[in-house]
Amino acid sequence: MPTLATDLFDYPLPDHLIAQTPAARRDASRLLVVDRAQRKISHHTFADLPQFLKAGDTLFRNNAAVLPARLKAVRPTGGQVECFLLRPVDGEQIWRCLIKPGKRLPIGATFAHPDGAFTGEVIGKEADGSATVKLTTSTGEPIVEIANRLGDVPLPPYIHRSDSTKRAIDIERYQTVYADRARQVAVAAPTAGLHFTPELLDTLSRQGVASANVTLHVGLGTFRPITTDTVDAHDIHHELYEIPAATQHALENTTGRRIAVGTTTVRSVEHFLRTNHPTRDIDYFGEADIYIYPPATFLGVDALITNFHQPRSTLLCLLAAFLAPGSTDGIDWFKEIYAEAIADEYRFFSYGDAMLIL
Repeated sequence: MPTLATDLFDYPLPDHLIAQTPAARRDASRLLVVDRAQRKISHHTFADLPQFLKAGDTLFRNNAAVLPARLKAVRPTGGQVECFLLRPVDGEQIWRCLIKPGKRLPIGATFAHPDGAFTGEVIGKEADGSATVKLTTSTGEPIVEIANRLGDVPLPPYIHRSDSTKRAIDIERYQTVYADRARQVAVAAPTAGLHFTPELLDTLSRQGVASANVTLHVGLGTFRPITTDTVDAHDIHHELYEIPAATQHALENTTGRRIAVGTTTVRSVEHFLRTNHPTRDIDYFGEADIYIYPPATFLGVDALITNFHQPRSTLLCLLAAFLAPGSTDGIDWFKEIYAEAIADEYRFFSYGDAMLIL
């Protein structure tokens, strides 16, 4: 792979185009369609998606649900604490968390929710800045149940909330309509899927477009920008994923296109196929550690639905590679596409508009 300067994946974005709230209706988001074969783009709404898909196509989508993982608490001294649940480590009580203020909470420090719903004790500190926390609930119920009742949605840092007045909106809309609530394993929503409605999915199904699920344990690494001078020097984050047996068989589909909903879905599918795991009749659990940037090629994805990505991000690198597989031409092309989207006032990032790359 060539050495690419990170600056190649930068672009100017006016702050007012960073979407702070979702569209009034999910499928009312705008849809920029990229036809790679004809090198053309066109402008639509997401509700127009069925006209670009056909019988035999399969949507590969992430059915992970987002946990309202930000929990507020106080120290015995009265100091404010935020405990951000990342993932369970051992049973229902021991969790890997981000805690603020981390430096003031050494091993042995304790905190509790103001109404006593839970208490926490720091029992370990990790090299990546996270902490291992023992969480005990007053009722004995799992901390996940407390989070669903009292926690705040883990919105990305570019979405600003000065108070909790939009909590109800975020609880509903920072979640796909096909999220499996039994799989609350993500700290970031699969945002490319936020545009689907039950009615749109029903239309696609009646049209002969199939759906296949993967479950991605998306972590905070997806938001981490590239800070190195070159793309290849960046330490790519790892993400756990699950691919059911039925989805493995769907990847062998030769009757239509394999359409990934989201760049993280692409990464999981490509990792599964590149590591030579044969299709099997049991579910597969893996950890995606591949880094996709130009001039990468793709084994299992023919089309992509995605949102607009942050400058200098690994997701933008993947997008550029997908625009022109096997070459670096996608770098200049994504800049042209993004410049037109900005000029046309598309909304960017998690609550923003979408792209379909055919």
